[in-house]
Amino acid sequence: MDKYNKMRILFEQYSNSEKAIEMSKYMRNMFKFYGIPTPIRKSLYKDFLKEEKQSKQVDWNFLNQCFQDEHREFQYLVYDYLIKLNKFLSYEDISKIENYIRNKQWWDTIDFFDQVIGTIGLNDPRVDSLMLAWSKDPNFWVRRLAIDHQLGRKEKTNTKLLEQILVNNLNSEEFFINKAIGWALRDYSKTNPEWVRKFIQSHKENMAKLSIKEATKYI
Repeated sequence: MDKYNKMRILFEQYSNSEKAIEMSKYMRNMFKFYGIPTPIRKSLYKDFLKEEKQSKQVDWNFLNQCFQDEHREFQYLVYDYLIKLNKFLSYEDISKIENYIRNKQWWDTIDFFDQVIGTIGLNDPRVDSLMLAWSKDPNFWVRRLAIDHQLGRKEKTNTKLLEQILVNNLNSEEFFINKAIGWALRDYSKTNPEWVRKFIQSHKENMAKLSIKEATKYI
């Protein structure tokens, strides 16, 4: 039996129909769930991911099978897998990951995959120009990922890139974009509050109130 079907059977064994309804409702009934709480789900494949990491190569066929599954837990598994094996990812793999980013879109997976892309970007400056291009993408979920891909970088944040990406998304009426702008600024304010203050001062006329509210939470 292949890895995907072994995981499918395992998920089915731990499925909970009541929780599945609740979890689907939380996601506006856009996706089906097995109803497995996050701690339990992660424990189910903890050892599996350790074994996969020892192989030192990403099994894209397995990930594609998982992502195609209609249950959301499988998309979460794809993310956890990529994070676990992030040291084996390269710029050339982004084209494969982009397929996951552009399909079955919602805030949960987008906010997962921005970390995957961000990790690759720390080791390959080519990601910077790609994120700048994505910050102008017609798909606002792709733009959201570009906005937040530097979350958690602290002193390693490329402020020039951050500013360019944010400016490309000002004057937006999209909630998820304005929220992301606020999050990016709020996160960096923990490292450099003065930079964030200056950015807001320079661009406040074009910033949504939501972005400013989120950005100034700690300053």
